Amino acid sequence: MTQTQDHTRTRTYAWTDPAAHASLLATTDGLTLLRRMEAGELPPPPIMNLIDIAGMQVEEGSVTFFIDPREFHYNPLGSVHGGVISTLLDSAAACSLHSTLPAGVGYTSLDLTVKFLRTVTVDSGRLACKGSVLQRGRRTALTEARLTDTAGRLVAHATSSCMIFEAPRS
Repeated sequence: MTQTQDHTRTRTYAWTDPAAHASLLATTDGLTLLRRMEAGELPPPPIMNLIDIAGMQVEEGSVTFFIDPREFHYNPLGSVHGGVISTLLDSAAACSLHSTLPAGVGYTSLDLTVKFLRTVTVDSGRLACKGSVLQRGRRTALTEARLTDTAGRLVAHATSSCMIFEAPRS
């Protein structure tokens, strides 16, 4: 017997050329660049559209992303996939460092250690993922991110080491 009913859900999204952000690294400090994204003056990077970030708040040394869990975030067990949560934690931790960097300086994550503490589903409501800089040196930094649900409960936590370097010239 062949199944003829199609219960497939679809999703369409768009993104802008990521080179637009990369070209600004040489002339724009991280805090200004992130605040321009927060204000909608710059389009978000493609990853934010991919996982459907609902908003962000930026201050020097700390960036918070918001996300509303959706079915398309799910793993086969019926909860938000750990990769989505890890991406969110990595983004918040790394962007917190970016908010402290001058023009002409870039960064990349060297590692990410994640602890998953609670199951996340669409019923979890809007999540807040706050990244912050724990320590910044000349060449490396230690950052963290905390993912909380609408009740303020810690859902996941991450620490990340980041490498700081001179941004490539376009």
